[in-house]
Amino acid sequence: MENSFTIDQKSLSSVLSSMQPICTKRTTIDTTTSILFQANHKELIVKSTDLEISLQYSCAVKDSSIAEGQTFLVSGKRVFDLVKELEGEIKFDLKNNQVSLLSGFAQLSLNIKDSQEFPSFPERIENLMQLDTTLILSMLEKVVFLIPQNNSNPALNGLLFEVSSSEFKMTATDGHCLSQAISTKHTLLEPKTWLLPRRAVYELKKILENVDDQTIFLGTCGNQLVFSGESFNFFTKLLADPFPQYSSILNRSGFDKGTVNRANLIKTLRRSTSLLSGQFIATKFDFDNTKLEVSLMNKEVGAMQEQLSLDEFCDKKLSIRFYAPYLLNGLQAFNDEKINFNLNNGSKPIIFESIEKDINFTYLVMPVSQSQV
Repeated sequence: MENSFTIDQKSLSSVLSSMQPICTKRTTIDTTTSILFQANHKELIVKSTDLEISLQYSCAVKDSSIAEGQTFLVSGKRVFDLVKELEGEIKFDLKNNQVSLLSGFAQLSLNIKDSQEFPSFPERIENLMQLDTTLILSMLEKVVFLIPQNNSNPALNGLLFEVSSSEFKMTATDGHCLSQAISTKHTLLEPKTWLLPRRAVYELKKILENVDDQTIFLGTCGNQLVFSGESFNFFTKLLADPFPQYSSILNRSGFDKGTVNRANLIKTLRRSTSLLSGQFIATKFDFDNTKLEVSLMNKEVGAMQEQLSLDEFCDKKLSIRFYAPYLLNGLQAFNDEKINFNLNNGSKPIIFESIEKDINFTYLVMPVSQSQV
């Protein structure tokens, strides 16, 4: 009896592409390099896991002769390499221990394995809240750049999700800077906190950039967090290490507010950064009512001194030093023509803030102490 189904090449290629970072990651189990195919009369479900993050997609099939579900394992990289080079519709035909792929004049086959070898996949999702996809993606774009990759403090290698009865927050820090995006659009009566690994955050961001779902669901599955759309479920394990207590450092009590042209400041910071030559040298910032003087001296390369106009800053003079790349990284996440900042003294951080549609964004940078100069 024939066991076959037909599927659109573009749809399947897109799904298999999103699974490549998962199935190509080395794990303690060999079968995680395979993708699990579950085909029935109406749809194809494909699953991939590396034991830390897992992804499941469903795709509509045509001309399926599969009366009962058929499940098999196939090399994730090989099936993707073949599918992406085909066009139009692809017919999958299961016979013995092989799956044939027929498209146009091409006829290919791959060895398959028993699905029993595949690690158990998360099930029984408990949805907690519905999220606006565009909003969540915008929040992620404002914070992910700051998540370290291999910080000695494991908790810093993640993104903190906090949801309460009043707001939804994403916070990242590398120990020198902190970025935070807040929205009051999504809330939960019972407060929840999750710390997502950096890798999971970037994979989630890529998924959301390529789906048409206007809304997604956030839920849990055992000890994993789940993001679900119409055709996908993305699972991630969470970091157990405690995220640093950051609320006190964001306290603006005693701080003075000012405004500066963002584009002009970014250009100044880029010129300052170009003179660093890979060295950790502090740039000096002298705030004086309506003007900001920026200066740097690198004995091996050269020097710079520039002046920028300020709006609405206090009458006191303030001299403070920052590592220019730290400032530059965060300022590029803002969209404002003029950017608001908060300052207190030379030992306290500078706090930039912006209120955009449905998102309050804050970026904080610690100064360089005199002992480091």
